[in-house]
Amino acid sequence: MLVIALLAFFWYCLVPAGGAFAVRRRWRRFRRRFDDLRLYPMLNYAWYSQGSGGIFRYIGGFESLTGRHTLWLRSEDLTIPVVLSGADAYVLSIPEKDAFANYFDPLKEAPVKIRWHEIRALAEGAKVFVGGLLREQENRLTFAAQKDNPLLVIFYNGPDRLLTPQAIRAGRRGNEYWNTLTPYGLILGAFSQILIALFYLQRPAYRSTVICALAAVCVPLLPMIPPGFLLTLLYRRLWQQARVYRIYRDLARLPLKHLAGNKERTVLPNGEVYGRVYIPPAVLGFRQVLEDHAVPLVLPENAAGRLRIRHRGRGPSGGWYLYGALNGPARGEAQPALPRAPADLFATYGAVPGNPEQLARRFTLRAYLLEGLALTLLLAGIGINLFFMGTILLLFTA
Repeated sequence: MLVIALLAFFWYCLVPAGGAFAVRRRWRRFRRRFDDLRLYPMLNYAWYSQGSGGIFRYIGGFESLTGRHTLWLRSEDLTIPVVLSGADAYVLSIPEKDAFANYFDPLKEAPVKIRWHEIRALAEGAKVFVGGLLREQENRLTFAAQKDNPLLVIFYNGPDRLLTPQAIRAGRRGNEYWNTLTPYGLILGAFSQILIALFYLQRPAYRSTVICALAAVCVPLLPMIPPGFLLTLLYRRLWQQARVYRIYRDLARLPLKHLAGNKERTVLPNGEVYGRVYIPPAVLGFRQVLEDHAVPLVLPENAAGRLRIRHRGRGPSGGWYLYGALNGPARGEAQPALPRAPADLFATYGAVPGNPEQLARRFTLRAYLLEGLALTLLLAGIGINLFFMGTILLLFTA
């Protein structure tokens, strides 16, 4: 009996869980790599003409694929080759209509990772983001991956300014349990239990072992059968809410990437002054001002309110933080000038309904609490079904 239980736990739990942690780590690496690349210069002809390499960002249209793995991209003033060997290439869908309203939707699929030979099927002129090391190769500067400098390639559609929030939001798997290892774990787990049942089938003294082994084949179905299925539904709902809070946390941290160390302002790679402006709650009707000036929201307005935080000073219910390119100090003005959209499309432009650092911490805590509660309910549902299954097995083996 112990061997049956250990095999079931290993194949049905540990193997898929190991794959889930690997999936979560891979998408975390994707988000972190993209976020880090936002701090580097955008490659244009002025940078390219200097003839020196380095780490750059680049946006261009898909022109052609030559040789075995060389992708050619064209922008307004520059055509650049990209060596796809060793690069991570993805396809990301960005909504065209009502884009700023829709990018809060956490239910869309994650970016699809593709191989270099699948790129030929993509339409010519598709938008491509490339970030990584630009170095001399075959007597010209080329984007190419190195072991310590992986190359990130993203094929996308939609507005360029939405690439950053969409990549960060979408770079998270919805159901980590179902991954490349899960089918192997379920199949090999069921196969091992069937082998045990066949081994003891001709031995009447081990009838209970045969029944338990055959019952263990059905263990993966336990979360999907009543009465524990009701708790499984609650688990899925809470797990989905935890994912939403993690997405909110990532979005809240977007403007902090350029203002690390609690800085009020900084200089972007293109020379723009980037910073934040705090609008206290005493400024009435400011939400309407944001709408009139078409300032997008970095977070949904109700995201902070759902945390129910009691504030001292600045906080989600205590004002707004606006991020963007600054026009200069607004001394002597009753209300600071609103930041404008930066020319750097990867610098976050928008309003946050509260302090992003505080919000990010609270979102993280809420996500952990919901995930813990969700797993507790899932295990409780499985336990209830195991109790009923055990009762039925006792009737058959009595």
